[in-house]
Amino acid sequence: MAKNYLTKENFEKLDQVIESHKDMQGPLMPILHEAQHIFGAIPIEVQKVISEKLNVPMAEIYGVVTFYSQFTLEPKGEYLISVCLGTACYVRGAQQIVDKIADITGVAVGKTSADGKFSLEATRCIGACGLAPVLTVNEDVYGRLTLDDVPGIIAKYKG
Repeated sequence: MAKNYLTKENFEKLDQVIESHKDMQGPLMPILHEAQHIFGAIPIEVQKVISEKLNVPMAEIYGVVTFYSQFTLEPKGEYLISVCLGTACYVRGAQQIVDKIADITGVAVGKTSADGKFSLEATRCIGACGLAPVLTVNEDVYGRLTLDDVPGIIAKYKG
């Protein structure tokens, strides 16, 4: 994926955020939240800047970024497809749904398409067990899925 989000302007915004937070107690989390908002992700290049300006080890920053699910190392696509692999969904064929989506979109789990259109995630229980198997595309929820439903769902977002 192109790193066109790593612009000079975005790094200037990050510098302003760091400057405004660096003297407060526990500045790392608010800075990471803002960095995620600015860049759409917190890649290594952004982590290095935060590390240097806050004098916090890279390992600590990387550990925080990879521990919390709201942070990501690479930007998500325009359409985030999340397939629940919780127990109810899994036993009703959710893994096959994931595989079918990957085949149709060409996107592996945890990755984003080269054009930035789709990201695919396998998630744990989303609390819609009665609709199993379930997937979401951004805020849209699709339940009681079959493999035959998948091409039509993806087609709605391709065009």
